[in-house]
Amino acid sequence: MKSLTDGQIIWEPTKEQIEQTVLTQYVKWLKEKKGLTFHDYHELWKWSVDELEEFWASIWDYCDVKAARKYDRVLAEQSMPGAKWFEGARLNYAENALLNDQEEKTAIFFRSEHIRQQEVSWKELKEKVASVAHSLRKLGVKSGDRVVAYMPNIPETVIAFLATVSIGAIWSSCSPDFGARSVIDRFKQIEPVVLLAVDGYQYNGKVYDKTPVILQLKQELVSVKHTVLVPYIEKKSLEDTIPWDDLLKEKAELSFESVPFDHPLWILYSSGTTGMPKPIVQGHGGIVLEHFKSTRIHQGMTSEDTVFWFTTTGWMMWNLLMGGLLNEGTIVLYDGSPSFPNMDVLWELAEDTGMTFFGTSAPFLTNSMKLGNKPLGKYDLSKLKALFSTGAPLSGDGYKWVYENVKKDIWLSSSSGGTDVCAGFVGGVPTLPVRIGEIQGRALGVCAEAFDEHGQTLINEVGELVITKPMPSMPLYFWNDQDGTRYYESYFDTYPGIWKHGDWIKLDDKGSCIIYGRSDSTINRSGVRMGTSDIYRVVEAIDEVMESLVIDREVLGRRSSLLLFVVLKPGERLDESLTAKIKEQIRGHVSPRFIPDQIHVVEQIPKTLNGKKMEVPIRKVLLGFEFDKVVNADSMGNPESLQFFKELALELNEKKIF
Repeated sequence: MKSLTDGQIIWEPTKEQIEQTVLTQYVKWLKEKKGLTFHDYHELWKWSVDELEEFWASIWDYCDVKAARKYDRVLAEQSMPGAKWFEGARLNYAENALLNDQEEKTAIFFRSEHIRQQEVSWKELKEKVASVAHSLRKLGVKSGDRVVAYMPNIPETVIAFLATVSIGAIWSSCSPDFGARSVIDRFKQIEPVVLLAVDGYQYNGKVYDKTPVILQLKQELVSVKHTVLVPYIEKKSLEDTIPWDDLLKEKAELSFESVPFDHPLWILYSSGTTGMPKPIVQGHGGIVLEHFKSTRIHQGMTSEDTVFWFTTTGWMMWNLLMGGLLNEGTIVLYDGSPSFPNMDVLWELAEDTGMTFFGTSAPFLTNSMKLGNKPLGKYDLSKLKALFSTGAPLSGDGYKWVYENVKKDIWLSSSSGGTDVCAGFVGGVPTLPVRIGEIQGRALGVCAEAFDEHGQTLINEVGELVITKPMPSMPLYFWNDQDGTRYYESYFDTYPGIWKHGDWIKLDDKGSCIIYGRSDSTINRSGVRMGTSDIYRVVEAIDEVMESLVIDREVLGRRSSLLLFVVLKPGERLDESLTAKIKEQIRGHVSPRFIPDQIHVVEQIPKTLNGKKMEVPIRKVLLGFEFDKVVNADSMGNPESLQFFKELALELNEKKIF
């Protein structure tokens, strides 16, 4: 296997495995019900994007979407932005997620660093969702109100989410490893009426008390009328908060508010690269359909499956994990570090739960490989059918490691998508072979292309990842973006009417693809997206620091390296004390994942003529791109600042430092 090179087949499904996939059953259903015949996946994909209305109507029917009222038409027109999907339909996400009538079957399996095991049956899940929904209504929460959670990946968060959306209120969450400022910058924009929060959390063996942050949130989120405290670590109480158990005291009937297809379901957030994080609003219907397609048709989940994603509540993969409930399967939650007390913790979880689908980030697999981890033979992974990798490109060596050290007969599904649509654009296809270093294909219903700078389609060349036709889960709008300007500028101002995502992609003539990283300046650390502005706000609040620039040198197959450049006040120097101070501020107010690997002192930050930091050009310089092709000194306000970065780029790339 070591002799295999990128692009070569490393695994291929047997005829029996192909026959058993949900994708094959769906194709047979299309032939029987619609008279459609497809000879291969590419033909199916082509039909799915050429006949968008027929395709998405088939997903509605095949997945048996539960709706109070069916739609009048699928799609009024294929315009972007502004496509109107399934007008007339009325439904509720939570109703579709709580259909399992096997009451004693496990709906949620939970483990954390300090809680060995907790299981929630479907009966218990439904009862608790009903009670919390009833309590939220008693607190005055109504359809359209925002309910936010500063909570980790625990059962209470799932219950609160389903209760919130069952009454038509809008959900939004931040992980407790986000610092206060990052949370306030997100939640303050959407004016929530209820805040749910944990007293603390444990990560990498260390306990973090979050009650001071809760007090700050209560003070600054003036729209919040009620704060609910979930006792997770020390079972603390806090003045002027409602104990979580109080929401569970009254039994109630489970009911669902019937809402329009485009009624807001949740609000996710962009990374905040160019300012405040953008609050991305996605709808009930679009997410129900997209997640049915992703989890059932592509991934093949059924009620017999046990599904896991290593994620926090601040990453869209948590929202996708909830899609496991749409298929009436068991979802596995884990809260903690994937390497505490060692790198075996998640593989042990896979064995203990009988996990069938294991979702993680490419960096986790890469780190496991570099540390010599070998789950094969150590743990019983006989039930594991698929390993999902996302968050960053997985190197060819990573593919080989999986098949040599995890399981020889496993479907390795690498994918790439976005928080913006809470879905994948390209990803795994269970009926196709897995090739080293490649993503198997474009997702059904996703018209993904590679464009050059003139908007021409590229094949076998690297270009901008664009989506040329609408998807049901595309944002309804950005919260408080009254005229749609921020939405338009985020995706459509480069190629009018075409969604530009901000990634480099190469699509080949057989339909597979490779993602080469981001073409924008969003930072992605272990699958968690964060904008540079989140870091700037914290670093530049430090008295000794005048200005800063942060660059993520992420390279395929190598560990991401985060570089921070600072301009200090006259007379200040970067000693051990200031270095520790900078790192601690980032740890406490942004996230431990974004602590820089290196800090450099510079005289100036490179800027454009209008004063904008040149993040993308400097990143390309430090990655080794040809200088004159990525930097136009004539468009700069301070071209003299470039010399330092030129010299650093030579040093880093000549010595292959990452």
